Amino acid sequence: MSKMPVMFIGHGSPMNAIEENEFTETWTALGSKIPKPKAILSVSAHWYTDGSRICDAQYPTQIYDMYGFPRELYELKYPVKGSPELAHSTKALLAEEVKIDNSWGIDHGTWSVLCRMYPEAEIPVYQLSINRNANATVHYRMGQELSALRDQGVLILGSGNVVHNLSRINWELEGGYPWAEEFDTYIKNSILNQQYDRAVQYKSAGAASDYAFPTPEHYYPLLYVLGA
Repeated sequence: MSKMPVMFIGHGSPMNAIEENEFTETWTALGSKIPKPKAILSVSAHWYTDGSRICDAQYPTQIYDMYGFPRELYELKYPVKGSPELAHSTKALLAEEVKIDNSWGIDHGTWSVLCRMYPEAEIPVYQLSINRNANATVHYRMGQELSALRDQGVLILGSGNVVHNLSRINWELEGGYPWAEEFDTYIKNSILNQQYDRAVQYKSAGAASDYAFPTPEHYYPLLYVLGA
């Protein structure tokens, strides 16, 4: 079995689940380009909890955790199986305390991407939450601890966004804010140059980091992927 890659996806709008655009075309292409995984562990920005939690349900609930969108989006079904065995072995890999929690399932950070990559929903999926009380270094270290899953055919998916500041959205601003491009470029170059410590210590980006995201839940999934 070949070692699985790791993947961070900027999931953007939930509408990407039903719209055709350059992003969804890329996701679809990725599904056929990379080796087919045995299972998928998703770390989604939208499961942000006190402490770390993991879902071990045989049939995880599909969560429609978004509001004010067209009915078509809420009618989209992605009926994947979970992987209880892998959830427990994943829990055992982590030094941090992790609780089993099936009150969640798979949220739109997960299914809006995977329904484009694997539309047949034939690959088991399980989610690990993001501990709101842990710092960036802890999340990166947890990613390192999860890296062994890659040798078991598990695709580790981080779903969030490098820049996520909804309060600053200005649809009339062509090209977006300079600080958004500055921060995005800083993180991209840090990754390309394998300077992962700069991505972990993201405040090293300077003033742009103060605006990139008011809360870090959309950024932290990237650190799991870099660690793994």
